[in-house]
Amino acid sequence: MDKQQIVETVSKKIRLVRHEKGFTQEQMAEVLGLSKKTLVQIEKERSLATWTCIVAVCALFRESEILQNVLGDDPLEVIELLALDTIEMPKEKTMGGKVWWKLLEENDRFKLQQNMVSQHYRIIDQDHYRWFSSFDQEEACAYFKKLSE
Repeated sequence: MDKQQIVETVSKKIRLVRHEKGFTQEQMAEVLGLSKKTLVQIEKERSLATWTCIVAVCALFRESEILQNVLGDDPLEVIELLALDTIEMPKEKTMGGKVWWKLLEENDRFKLQQNMVSQHYRIIDQDHYRWFSSFDQEEACAYFKKLSE
């Protein structure tokens, strides 16, 4: 997925996320820093949300099942990866890849996985902490090899 695909995908789901949270249009517009008119235009798919708005939606509603389903796991991880290209440090604990992840390689310390929705790669340790994420398969494989040495 690229930024434009994320913007289009999340823009189409903002109304559902709002309903999932139980917000009125006024409340959602206030939370996102939009006018109600702009929110209505996005919800009716007459316009797309801005990248900044999408980042806010993913950050504020990262527990949303709707966002997790359309982006494959933690929405904020996908946004962070798109913004930074690569994430290379131990991060928060994951759920281990039980739902949206395909195991590509594994050793006694690490797992290399690919997200089946967004198609990005990540490396997690045996305790399910994320060490690395990238959309670049070669880069992910090289980092997996480096960590495995």
